[in-house]
Amino acid sequence: MSESGVVIEQASSADIPALVGLLAALFGIEQDFKPDTERQRRGLAGVLTSPNACIMVARSAQGEAIAMCSAQLVFSTAEGAHSAWIEDMVVHEAWRRHGIGRQVLEAVLAWASDRGATRAQLLADLDNQPALDYYQHLGWDETRLIARRLSL
Repeated sequence: MSESGVVIEQASSADIPALVGLLAALFGIEQDFKPDTERQRRGLAGVLTSPNACIMVARSAQGEAIAMCSAQLVFSTAEGAHSAWIEDMVVHEAWRRHGIGRQVLEAVLAWASDRGATRAQLLADLDNQPALDYYQHLGWDETRLIARRLSL
């Protein structure tokens, strides 16, 4: 438990309703994604049941889920080892600027490192300057890669 009474732990299926709410806030500011409760429920359930994925949640002293971050492992040919895709990093607006985002991010990075990941990467909305500044502040390097997507 941190000095603020916040606890960081792995999420469970009981957390899905609260995590859907956190994702709605995140997807509300990202241009590429739209909140969709049913899709987010399915996605969260899939991540929670995958042996190669993890969702860390921050809980207030009252047990409320106030932040989350997920990681999924992929095998990287560039690294010759696992790499962690970091996703769904969001802190409830009322709890921002207290170091909670850093705590959940560090927790998923530790989880990935413990499983052999040698690199982590994430995507951030180009129009979300606070997020871009935040990751730069934490020491994340910009890459020369650009994301592309194709719906199947």
